[in-house]
Amino acid sequence: MPLKTLDATISSFDGVFQKFKEDAPKNKANLILFLADNDPSTSLSWCPDCVRAEPVIYKKLEALSDDIVLLRVYIGDRPTWRNAQHPLRVDPTFKLTGVPTLIRWEDDGVKGRLEDHEAHVERKIESLIA
Repeated sequence: MPLKTLDATISSFDGVFQKFKEDAPKNKANLILFLADNDPSTSLSWCPDCVRAEPVIYKKLEALSDDIVLLRVYIGDRPTWRNAQHPLRVDPTFKLTGVPTLIRWEDDGVKGRLEDHEAHVERKIESLIA
């Protein structure tokens, strides 16, 4: 079965996340990947760490994609993200400090996470999913 992905933006996050949580018990693993938006002038993420980590994460997940769901959450452009009151920075569940951040969601909570400086490390991705 191919990797199942859901996409959300800051404005659509609550609704998409609710559906993700409702379906979570049916899956072997549920992951949330917080990413920077693409820069319209380049069509690439404005975040170099996201550019580095995304292909590695997708490669690992597609190899293990048996009943894994990935919710990709796009956190906005650079000025939006830099705001100290960004909704996902102040969210008591996620408390994001950087992107990309890869989270394992289990039993209605965060059960593990890889922060921006480690989200591209294959063995850490494998460990998070295992």
